[in-house]
Amino acid sequence: METESQDSPPRVVVGLDGSPSSHAALRWALRHAELIGGVVDAVTAWEFPSPDGWSAPAVDADLDVDVAHRRLADELREVLGEEGAARVDARVVRANPVEALLDAANGAELLVVGSRGRGTFARALLGSVSIQCALHATCPVVIVRPR
Repeated sequence: METESQDSPPRVVVGLDGSPSSHAALRWALRHAELIGGVVDAVTAWEFPSPDGWSAPAVDADLDVDVAHRRLADELREVLGEEGAARVDARVVRANPVEALLDAANGAELLVVGSRGRGTFARALLGSVSIQCALHATCPVVIVRPR
């Protein structure tokens, strides 16, 4: 498992999927990182087909990685504004979202995810990605509900 060096600031990893819940998680992660002198790594991940029902906004199987990066940058600016978005390290990963988030969270101070993503089970209190992250992450996990 990767560990943070004593010279690097604590990392807060947050999962983004375009949902209101992930936007609330992003805002929470940035505020927390500011309090602890840390940095935020925002991760958008998807796979085809997605058994978890979690994908980046408007993603299709032929999505170019550059397009995905631009969409993520646009989403960060929309949610955090220009200044807030500049303080976030954005990553686009074409992989199972749970695996991508768990991998990104190795050595992190914290993993932050929304309570529900873009999945189809509208009555569920927690989504499958947030549940799996809570069960398997090697760091503490915060699950944020939208307002």
